[in-house]
Amino acid sequence: MRGTRLILLAAVLWGTTGTAQELGPATAGPLAVGSLRLLLGAGVLIVIAALKAPENGWRWLVRPATFSAAVGVAAFQLFFFSGVDRTGVAVGTLLALGSAAVFVGVFEAVVVRTWPRRSWVVATIPAIIGLAILSVSTGDVTVDGMGVILALLAGLSYALYVVSAARLARMGSVRHSSAALFGLASVMLLPVVLTQDLSFVRSVGGAVMVLWLGFATLAVAYLLFIAGLRTTDSSSAATLTLAEPVTAAVLGVVVLAERPGVGAWIGIALIIVGLALAARSSLAEVPVVPA
Repeated sequence: MRGTRLILLAAVLWGTTGTAQELGPATAGPLAVGSLRLLLGAGVLIVIAALKAPENGWRWLVRPATFSAAVGVAAFQLFFFSGVDRTGVAVGTLLALGSAAVFVGVFEAVVVRTWPRRSWVVATIPAIIGLAILSVSTGDVTVDGMGVILALLAGLSYALYVVSAARLARMGSVRHSSAALFGLASVMLLPVVLTQDLSFVRSVGGAVMVLWLGFATLAVAYLLFIAGLRTTDSSSAATLTLAEPVTAAVLGVVVLAERPGVGAWIGIALIIVGLALAARSSLAEVPVVPA
């Protein structure tokens, strides 16, 4: 269960992202926030990795899985924030996270040739239904064709990251694989950062927001997530990350004084049921490697 707990804790940290943005400066653009979050988080991960040289050297990280995971991370930042900007947080999150859970199952079946277990299907269905109900109940539904495509591409990108990162996590050190793939992803997004207005960072609110997003919701959260992937199959991990919208909804009530209706609570309950089932299904044997 250790891997399950780590992934759930990572999802809780991710769930604070929306609240942090809401409390931050209104002038902070979504692409600027996403790019800075990745750059700062990658820097922290690189510093952590540099404190101890990997036992097997850095050469083992020069492999296709590192590149594909980096592409997934970089693409997710662009597609997700752009998709949410066009469709709204509710629908964008539903499409991205809901489709990611399905895409991971497809990736594993086609690439890894590991068919999702029936228990994963049973866990994922109520979780996605709950996410759909929660999304419809907590925000205006905006149908934007391009926004839908961008959100689905975000889900596909995230699925690519999950499957690739899981392979890296089972090959060697979590801290070094994290530093390598996020460092590479930050280089990919550097041109995007240079085109954005970053003046909001000079304010106290902007600086605190970026620091929280980069350190807590990326560096710490992804270290926990990748560590959890070492003992949890990718399909179950993708379903467990649906704890993120539950956290966001709870923070909306506690911090932002939002008042979700009965439908939202029903959606949250269904997601929690799915998470519990996914936690049970993740107890299957998964290869474990030394830290």
